[in-house]
Amino acid sequence: MTREAASGADAAPTGHDSAQGPRDSSDDRGDAGDTIVFATIDAAIDEIRAGRPVLVADDEDRENEVDVIFAARTATREWLAWTIRHSSGYLCAPMPAALADELELPLMVDRSQDPRQTAYTVSVDAAEGVTTGISAADRATTLRALGAPGATAADLIRPGHVLPLRAVDEGVFARAGHTEAAVDLVRLAGVGTVGAIAELVLDDGDMMRVPDAAALAADLGLALVTITALADWRRDHDR
Repeated sequence: MTREAASGADAAPTGHDSAQGPRDSSDDRGDAGDTIVFATIDAAIDEIRAGRPVLVADDEDRENEVDVIFAARTATREWLAWTIRHSSGYLCAPMPAALADELELPLMVDRSQDPRQTAYTVSVDAAEGVTTGISAADRATTLRALGAPGATAADLIRPGHVLPLRAVDEGVFARAGHTEAAVDLVRLAGVGTVGAIAELVLDDGDMMRVPDAAALAADLGLALVTITALADWRRDHDR
């Protein structure tokens, strides 16, 4: 199923500037048994362009996880705080490998033993505007530094509290992961090529699957899409 684009003020809870941050949904999430409603990819692109996050699910036979994804350039402390609260706080910043080279972000290890081959680089903080680097406000500042037009290696210090990731060049066509989905969505939205992602978890510590993510998305008016749908959209619109 799909729903029509719900971007900007149209998707915001009444009386709340949702591009800045969410309202508190900790006690009023919907029933995970409700009908799962997926957004269109066009809606997800509009949401990211408007500064809002989207929820993105990969295949059940892959990680079977749902990540929150938004543009690094538009990161706010409010949405960072929400993301940290609904994830384990492990915040990554996917980007094209060429940009990682420009920012002097080498791979964390020479030989990865990760079965998914997630390409972690050295961690970073913003060189200016942060304190210890760990707070939601500081990590939002670091993300904006990573996503800023004309960002340079001198804008960052190493190590830090945000983990950049190197995406493969062909995006979700070559690797159906959240790293590539983030870069694809941010690029399509026209807000740079650096994303921010975190894996959603439940309060009991388990990973959040699609039914619970659908309830969360419905409660906050967020777009929920799949990487498979993104790949299909790109085949039709973005060759």
